[in-house]
Amino acid sequence: MFTKLRNKFLILNMSMTSLVMIAAFAVVYFVTYSNIHGEIQNRLNAQSSKQVTLEDGDIPPEMDPEKPPAFVRHVSSEGPVSFDIEVDASGRILAVNSFIDMPDEVYAQAAALAWSQPNSHEAVTLEGRKWRYAVKPMSHQVIRGDGQQYTVLEDKYSLMFLDVTDAYRTLFQLLMTLLAVGLGMLLILLATSLFFANRAIQPIAAAWEKQKQFVADASHELKTPISIMNANYDVLMAHQEETIGSQLKWLGYLKIGTDRMTRLANDLLTLAKLEDAQLEVRKQPFDLSAAVQETVASMEKLAMDKNIRLRQHVEPGLIALGDADKAKQVVAILLDNAIKYADANGRIDLSLTKSKRRAAFSITNSGPGIAADDLPKVFDRFFRADRSRTHDAGGFGLGLSIARTITEQLGGEIHAHSVEGEYTTFTFSLGIAPRSP
Repeated sequence: MFTKLRNKFLILNMSMTSLVMIAAFAVVYFVTYSNIHGEIQNRLNAQSSKQVTLEDGDIPPEMDPEKPPAFVRHVSSEGPVSFDIEVDASGRILAVNSFIDMPDEVYAQAAALAWSQPNSHEAVTLEGRKWRYAVKPMSHQVIRGDGQQYTVLEDKYSLMFLDVTDAYRTLFQLLMTLLAVGLGMLLILLATSLFFANRAIQPIAAAWEKQKQFVADASHELKTPISIMNANYDVLMAHQEETIGSQLKWLGYLKIGTDRMTRLANDLLTLAKLEDAQLEVRKQPFDLSAAVQETVASMEKLAMDKNIRLRQHVEPGLIALGDADKAKQVVAILLDNAIKYADANGRIDLSLTKSKRRAAFSITNSGPGIAADDLPKVFDRFFRADRSRTHDAGGFGLGLSIARTITEQLGGEIHAHSVEGEYTTFTFSLGIAPRSP
């Protein structure tokens, strides 16, 4: 199930990122393509030559009357190589204007290709290189003696050829580069997405496992009181002629079973309420020192019944920020836990002190302690390090889980430390309320 969920995350992430990357690369390529082809077309459309003639009349002083009409060509040493071929109206070659050393047959082939397909935008191959061409009618410009000028079309055409080999090579190299970069990025993205998809699934998988464990543990805890109730019900039904007074022992066992189920149901409801994401926790300044002393005083009798020495050091006047009732509940859970698992004639030391900007409550009980492997699990639901003592102690393994949830909601921290066979220490801390100005 989780593998399918991870794969869905992976496919979604890869698809969205790939689409964005392909779109970006496509824009880069087509912008470059448009710019290169636009420059090629501009060069082809530029007038390659013009013939200037003079008519009788007043000749402008800047014109030398002794010079014949000028045939001007615009040839640049920069940019792509080019040549042009002059042909008549039937496509017969009149002149070749070129600085390139190519055979006459090549020029004839070029003229035939251009004349047969004058409007083609495809490149042709000549002598192993790519050429684009344009077919334009030729004209000459007449300048009158009074400075007026006009253009006269001639009955011949110019076939302009431009070497585009390097431009096409540039586009091909750009395409290969984008494909290589895109493939590399997809591989990196796949590895990264797989890593983060696994990381994202881990909390879900852990929550699912905890949910399954919770259902199994709750079912196990319910089995004992239900078995007690069923067994005693069978006894009562087997002796229906007896009076209630003579069946008080069995009725008492029934009461024990119902009490256990009630406590379990109440603890589960408490956890459910505390873990409600919409639950608003009241946080206001309160006297944590007084709350601890009040809670300890109400539970001293339990310690005395087990001959446990209870020593306390509570720094007075510590004002914490949180909820007084919930803080008392945490102290009660930790003290009750210490009393249950302290050895007979043992001791419990508790303290409340100020540490920087926090108030720290610590409680240590002598006893068997908690194994190092079990220590990280002590705040899990239904966890008990010594299951053989569970029913004697009367707990379900929910108290510490409730204490952790309350502490986290109050913005505090709770920790456990233990040395097996010696002692166990639980510590929780809350923020100190800021002083009023």
